[in-house]
Order: sequence, then C-alpha cells, then structure tokens
Amino acid sequence: MPGFELFGDKERKEVQDVLDSGVLMRYGFDGMRNGHWKAKELEAALAKRMQAQHVHLVSSGTAALTVALASAGIGAGDEVIMPTFTFVASFESILALGAVPVLVDIDDTLTLDPVAVEKAIGPRTKVIMPVHMCGSMANLKALKEICDRHDLLLLEDACQAIGGSYQGKPLGSYGDLGCFSFDYVKTITCGEGGAIITNNETYYENAHKYSDHGHDHIGNDRGAEQHPFLGYNFRISEMNAAVGLAQLYRLEEFLSIQKGNYTILREALAQIPEVVFRSVPEGGEENYSFLSFFLPTEELAKKAHKALGENGVDGCFYWYTNNWHYYKKWDHLTQLKSLGSLPEEVKKALPYYSNSDFSASDHWMGRTISCLIKLSWSEKEMEERALKMVSVVQDTLFN
Repeated sequence: MPGFELFGDKERKEVQDVLDSGVLMRYGFDGMRNGHWKAKELEAALAKRMQAQHVHLVSSGTAALTVALASAGIGAGDEVIMPTFTFVASFESILALGAVPVLVDIDDTLTLDPVAVEKAIGPRTKVIMPVHMCGSMANLKALKEICDRHDLLLLEDACQAIGGSYQGKPLGSYGDLGCFSFDYVKTITCGEGGAIITNNETYYENAHKYSDHGHDHIGNDRGAEQHPFLGYNFRISEMNAAVGLAQLYRLEEFLSIQKGNYTILREALAQIPEVVFRSVPEGGEENYSFLSFFLPTEELAKKAHKALGENGVDGCFYWYTNNWHYYKKWDHLTQLKSLGSLPEEVKKALPYYSNSDFSASDHWMGRTISCLIKLSWSEKEMEERALKMVSVVQDTLFN
C-alpha cells in the first residue's frame, strides 16, 4: 500500500485489520471486520471528542461542507456569508449547490468581522459560515448573536482547526453544524476524508442520506433501500476511516507537541516590539498548528517572507498572494469560469467581485505571515528556528 510506511503503529494496525478481513475483496465495498465498521467507530469517537450528538463521515473536507449545507436545505439562490480568507473549497461547496457565496471582510482574528457580516445580510441570506483558518477561530459569540437575531444558521468550517476550542466547547460544536477535513496536511489525517458534526437530528438524517445516493439506510440489503430524496456519492472508505480512528487517538499528543513548538516560536518573536500576533477571541484556544503575526507594512511582510525562505526557514506562508487561500487570486470565481453553465440564480445574484472593496481584509492579510508548526521538530530544532526567524525579521525591519 503506497505511503503505508508513513503511518504510525496504530494507523498500520487499523488498516491491516481491514485488509486482513478480506471483506474488501469478497464484496468489493465497505470493509466490515467482525461485525464492526471502522467508519462507525470513528464517528462514535469523534462524537465523544467533539461533544456532538451526531457525526457523519464523508470523503473530504469539501464534501463535508457541501453535505452540511445540503442537509440544512441550502440550494439555488440562497446566500452564504463567508470570509475573504479561506480555502477555495469554501465557495466551491456553496456554488456546487447553486447557492451564492457572499464574501465579507476579515478582522485581526483573520476570520469573519462580525460588523461586516451584519452589514452583508440580505433577504436571501441563510447561513453565516466562519472559517477557522490556521488553527484559530472567529468571534463565535458575536456571530451566534447575529444568527439568532436574523434567524440564520451558523456553520463552522473547522477544517484547519481541529482540537481548538471556544468557551470550553470544541471548535465545530458551537454552531448548528461543524465541518472537518482529514486530508494529508491537517493535524490528523485519513489520507483523505471529512466529517460533519451536529446536534440537530434532522440535519444528521439528511446528511447520511444525501452523501450516499439518497439511501435511507433502513435495513441491511444495500440496493433495496428507499430513496427519500436525491443524493450523491460522498462516502468515505473504511480504510480511510481506519487510519482516521488511529489518528484521533493521538490528537491530544499532537496538540501538546504543537503547543510546545508554537510557544517557543511565539516567545522568541514577542521580543520584537514591531511584531503583533493575530487576535484570538476571549475564551478561545488555538490548536497551535500555525503561528500568525503582523508586520508594520505590506512591504515589510513581503520582504521578511522572502528573506525567511532565502535563509532556509521553510513552512512560512504569505497568504496575500496565495492562489488557494485569498480572494485576490480567485479568478475562477470572480470571472465565473465553469465547465458548464452556472445556474441563473448564481449568475444574477453573485456580487461583481472584480470591483469589490475588501481593503479592510487587505489591511490585515497584506501584513500577515503564518508559520506552520510541524510535529516533527525537536525542541532543539525549534529553538534554532526561532533564533533564525528573529534574526531575519529584525534584519528586515532595521536594514
């Protein structure tokens, strides 16, 4: 199995158990082992860890967002408010349902600005979708209050922040629905996979049906089940679920390592008065997967980012010019580049983003550098990295 050697002992054992069962070869699907389903085991473990009544696994984080929106009845012409800083999957999942992504400015949390959100609400707004980018969260209390006032859904895209918390609740569990990604660059990985969590039974029932061709999953004779409504295929494989289950067992270990490495780096950079760190809402705790900070100007941030790379400091991102994560490079959205014709509801209602003013977002993103916190770094390597980063940033600021 390609890449199998990269997993830990628990991951290898979980996958090997599925392979040894022979079910994959005999029946060509699912991978039940001694009457147990690895996906169901992972869903139960996630529900406990995320303090959620219902969890449903799907094939990716993008699938999680799509299925979550669909499960809440979001469709053609409905508007979903989302931030200018995220991954392209956020608006792709909205468009996949014929709904309309409404981009809104971020603030110094690098997530949705509640003031800008309230101004963007219109008669077709159905969902506010904060994206907890780079391990930290939006001001969920303020966004929940807005949702309550306007009778809107709060859907948390927690794909980059699993393990973080807000007011004592795991990220993803604060809103009506929460979504996670388990791709290979996330804190825990299935190789590929995603999950939806919710306390709403109707959304859960809709989610597991919609993600499997509309099957109602009553009975045990696949193919003879009823189809309450149209659905699609967003199923996760049992092998991916097996890896995810073993990874989830290690989440607290991973978070502890990340926090230690993050702390070393932050304490070093904090010695530079000109370095200001992103704001974390009161009551929130990051998952420590990234350290994000602001420099005084866009020009200095660009210069420092370039110098960090030239000095061998890897894993530092300047999102302002990144193709995947910031609105400035989303030409396929702003120019509506699509293989097929988009729904009329989208073409008529989508804002003309080419002329939109997101200068408030630019103010923050243009000055932001985010540093990936790797699990593989030793304490010594982390200390050496911190010293080098401090030297490079100081040289950028004062030379």
